[in-house]
Amino acid sequence: MLVQELLTPSSTLCGLEGGSKKRILEKAAEIISDQHPEMEAACIFNGLHSREKLGSTGIGDGVAIPHCRLENCQDATGYLIKLEVPVDFDAIDNQPVDLLFVLVVPEDATSEHLQTLASVAELFSQESMRIKLRQAEDNTALFDTVCQMSS
Repeated sequence: MLVQELLTPSSTLCGLEGGSKKRILEKAAEIISDQHPEMEAACIFNGLHSREKLGSTGIGDGVAIPHCRLENCQDATGYLIKLEVPVDFDAIDNQPVDLLFVLVVPEDATSEHLQTLASVAELFSQESMRIKLRQAEDNTALFDTVCQMSS
């Protein structure tokens, strides 16, 4: 699944504040649950947090891809988040993270999950993409940028 197929303007968030990795995951879980009431914020957070315990999803260059599979998730859901202030995410390059792509997929969607993760990682490996996303000043600009750059 392509990145732009997962995102909507309401799942693209510019300027989120958090202060810590845990708080960012909590806020992301709350936002996802608000927009997808069939998924409880606590379940989303627990899934994301449990995955982080296995190893950081910070892939380097200020990017993290927190993800999990959930039983009550019906369709793959993606959220692009640009943080107001970068946070320590235990990334592989030890750099703070300011760009996140949060991915929640159905529990049985293993191959789709892996393909989507690969697609997201490839997109964020492009320096030009990261630069343009960091230049976005609001949700609309962030959404438009990812759609233009990923098509």
